[in-house]
Amino acid sequence: MLVRFWGTRGSLPVALTASAIQAKVARALVAASGRTFADEAEAARFAADELGFATFGGYGGATSCVEIEGADGAFAICDMGSGLREFGLDSFRRIAAGHPPVYHFFLSHLHWDHIMGFPFFGPAFNPNATIVIHSGHPDAETALRRQQEEISFPVPFDWLRAKFEFQVHTPGVPFDAAGLSVSLIPQHHSHDSYGYRFEKAGRAVIYSTDSEHKVENMDAETAFEAFFAGADLVICDTMYSLGDTVSLKQDWGHSSNLVAVDLCHAAGAKRLALFHHEPTYSDEDIARMHGETLRYEELVRADRPPLEVICAYDGLAVKV
Repeated sequence: MLVRFWGTRGSLPVALTASAIQAKVARALVAASGRTFADEAEAARFAADELGFATFGGYGGATSCVEIEGADGAFAICDMGSGLREFGLDSFRRIAAGHPPVYHFFLSHLHWDHIMGFPFFGPAFNPNATIVIHSGHPDAETALRRQQEEISFPVPFDWLRAKFEFQVHTPGVPFDAAGLSVSLIPQHHSHDSYGYRFEKAGRAVIYSTDSEHKVENMDAETAFEAFFAGADLVICDTMYSLGDTVSLKQDWGHSSNLVAVDLCHAAGAKRLALFHHEPTYSDEDIARMHGETLRYEELVRADRPPLEVICAYDGLAVKV
């Protein structure tokens, strides 16, 4: 499987300000320290080798949208955040090259940041496209139609020309979709959310966002450890620090980077992707959290196999 991240922010989309870009350029110039480069390619190599990712690159600003490639030819997409627009444009390119126009969506929940990209999803206007929307919520269709009512958006849902199918699934009951074996787990979040486990050919990917893990409910944690068990990649809600999740932002429905490490270690997962980044965090803040997570993983690893910790960003592709 190949996992592509089209949107990794939480709550709402953000964009780099002019001052943030200027600060990146200034840091790069200081790091170059008067060095000259023969061409842009040489400069790019220097930046990749010598500058931190927060300066040379960035984590992006689109909200949750993750593609899992490697199924039966259909597209498989987790959530419809603002990153969905860019995915839709890229899927047009692949359809022109022969990819079937069949889309399977797996919705964690129905809050706006996770469905706001759908009105801008170009393939929904393609009469040859088939769009299957999987959810644990019986009101998923209501949510998508409501955000395209006239008071909110100029194009009503009924103007879309793709063939639509809505499927509601029961947690704990596996099903097959897009060539993948899929199962759901309920998560602690307002109006409920669901985590997904995708399996194919002995590999497993977990998509678990907008989930608050509470230390006073260890039965639920045991269930998550079983759900994450042996996963090759866990995409996990790590929006806040541990201090925030147990104090200022308790019951906000999100989790921390440290809890994600503990869960993945307990489950014997191989790789963790930090995800659903706080919109007020700068690239430097996110990079700092990634570094802190790496240090914490080393401290708590003990005699267990190492857990690889990566930090998701818009445009990242991970082979599983």
